[in-house]
Amino acid sequence: MKREYHKWFSPSLGRDMELLVFGHSGVPALVFPTSQGRFYEFEDRGMVNAVAGELEHGHLQLFCVDSIDSESWYNRAVPPRWRIARHMQYEQYLMHEVIPLIRQGNHTQNLGAIGTSFGGYHALNIALRHPDIFSGMLSMGGAFDPSNFISGYYDDDCYFSIPPHYLPNISDHWYLDRYRHNTYVFATGVHDQCWNDNERMAQIFRNKGIPCRLDVWGGDTGHDWPWWQRMLQAYL
Repeated sequence: MKREYHKWFSPSLGRDMELLVFGHSGVPALVFPTSQGRFYEFEDRGMVNAVAGELEHGHLQLFCVDSIDSESWYNRAVPPRWRIARHMQYEQYLMHEVIPLIRQGNHTQNLGAIGTSFGGYHALNIALRHPDIFSGMLSMGGAFDPSNFISGYYDDDCYFSIPPHYLPNISDHWYLDRYRHNTYVFATGVHDQCWNDNERMAQIFRNKGIPCRLDVWGGDTGHDWPWWQRMLQAYL
């Protein structure tokens, strides 16, 4: 399996950023780690190995990025305005630095966003904010409402960064038409503490007439990597 390591100084974030690329061709997907996770988490937790066949046969390509959650949402040492501002800088990094890297080496028209737990939030949010760029989203055990991280502060950047807040109010047909042609998958388990978040988010999609798939896995399925490995295999 082809594996590439990239590191560069990010003008958007003012610091070095790292990422890993797995696979040589196929449908590309931007992969977000869990809360405050690192770019190597997907590999270390067996997720890459779970879809090794798809990667080796050129059906799939994963671009595993670093998080800066500890500098944004989770950074209680700075005022809430700085937390959300840092998150917006992270989006700039993804859109203006990572996406060009993906397009440089992969000309497939489709692009997916994948995340587990808080990474599911990142995957959903960027897919909804840029539906012309991201044609699909897969969240496993996702948590989608980070409003408790901003200590009661609220502005337009906060509003447009919290999917359960902004999606119910979107009426712009440019967005709605694209949402309705894209693919959104919410996977969770009966013992996952984020099950209610997924039910709520899926209902918002249905209320807007946006097709989505909500799968609640049975058995002992919970909020952890062994189940996410199985989910990844099932959906990719």
